Amino acid sequence: MDAGVVIERADLGRSATLDIRIARAPGGDRVIDAVGAGIRRPGDEVVDAAGAAVIPAFTDHHLHLHAMAAVSTSVHCGPPTVTDRTALATALHTAPAGPDGWVRGVGYVESVAGDLTTTELDRIEPGRPVRIQHRSGALWMLNTAALRAAGIVAGSHPGVEVDAEGLPTGRVWRADDWLRWRLPRSGPPDLTDVGRRLHDLGIVESTDATPDLDEHRLGALIRAVDDGLVTGRLHLLGVPVGRRLDHPRITVGPYKIVIADSDLPDLDDLVARIAAAHADHRSVAVHCVSRVAFALLLAAWEIAGVRPGDRIEHAGMVPAEGGELLARLGVVVVTQPGFLPHRGDDFLDGTPQAEHADLYRCGSLIRAGVPVALSSDAPYGPLDPWQTIAAATERRTASGRVVGDTGERIGVAQAVAAHCTPAARPDGPPRRVQVGDPGDLLILDRPWADVVAAPGDVRVDRVTATR
Repeated sequence: MDAGVVIERADLGRSATLDIRIARAPGGDRVIDAVGAGIRRPGDEVVDAAGAAVIPAFTDHHLHLHAMAAVSTSVHCGPPTVTDRTALATALHTAPAGPDGWVRGVGYVESVAGDLTTTELDRIEPGRPVRIQHRSGALWMLNTAALRAAGIVAGSHPGVEVDAEGLPTGRVWRADDWLRWRLPRSGPPDLTDVGRRLHDLGIVESTDATPDLDEHRLGALIRAVDDGLVTGRLHLLGVPVGRRLDHPRITVGPYKIVIADSDLPDLDDLVARIAAAHADHRSVAVHCVSRVAFALLLAAWEIAGVRPGDRIEHAGMVPAEGGELLARLGVVVVTQPGFLPHRGDDFLDGTPQAEHADLYRCGSLIRAGVPVALSSDAPYGPLDPWQTIAAATERRTASGRVVGDTGERIGVAQAVAAHCTPAARPDGPPRRVQVGDPGDLLILDRPWADVVAAPGDVRVDRVTATR
């Protein structure tokens, strides 16, 4: 190994601080070469942790890179900055249009002004074409100018909602790709700032969970990695079945399937999609947020069979017996407890009391033997892993209510570990500060005991030895 980096006085949660040496292995990757005292060698760079905690770098197991970049050029249309119709109108009136002349909004939720339709949006902003994305990411709402500009009429797409008279309501469900091709042409959003945020938060592996990536968007992601805009490793769920990709820092993950509650698939169709992916030696990653979707998915897996690496994205509603069923099938859950502080009150208010315990389960799944990995779903959830970790340990809403049974809480170390498994193996062993493990490490801003006491306040002081 060549000259390395030595992190001195690192708090690893033991009785005394230790030093960590990172060096390049024969294969080219930087790995942990030694942990202990007196391990510095001539020529090594020295970094003093000064008693702060040092942990492995994070993996975000579910996010959407291009959507994250697009948020920066969008007007926010939901809480906490926009909470009623007046605030929504002000936000849209003052929002600058993009180069294409459109106003793009994000983050809308019904508590602001109800179910937005073309009629309501025309009252607020009749002149410029406006499209607003629901905070779930599943729905776009357009005014009349936008419908005309995009050429959207009844029957244009199965996701185009119509009223009793057969006219478009302006609400378009699960049709991102189709809608994108009807908008004025523009290049993919710049991922420079997104890549910088990922690095600064210590996220060195990311799983882009955007479904059905076409060659245009897939090529843009590859270029972003090649050009150094995204410096970590990238795992893709939206690569089409049959498409191969050979890249040193990009891997093809399970095939993303969306069970949309707005248009539930036929069981036979779902089974066929799972079987097609399995036949191509691909696992599946299935978007599943409701009890109905959960039951449908389990029925499909019982018929199609489960392939190692099959996973549920979100698992927003899992019944009490669900953990045992998932453990028997051998699937992974990739979930987002970070939603609870931001949306938990809405979840509780919009869900029958008897089902509150089923919301975004975590602890009970782990006890049942289900591998659970944590993620953000950014930009729809908070990107900062420490917000997710704090939410997993506390499970409190913004108003202070606890979501589900306190048994769904997990400890800080357990939550950190669930954010440190490899992108390609969310069910695998987490990275640790031990000899032979990757040298992607984070020096935090406080000792480990203080991390455990207040995980939501933690910041990353330095990211070291990322590849």
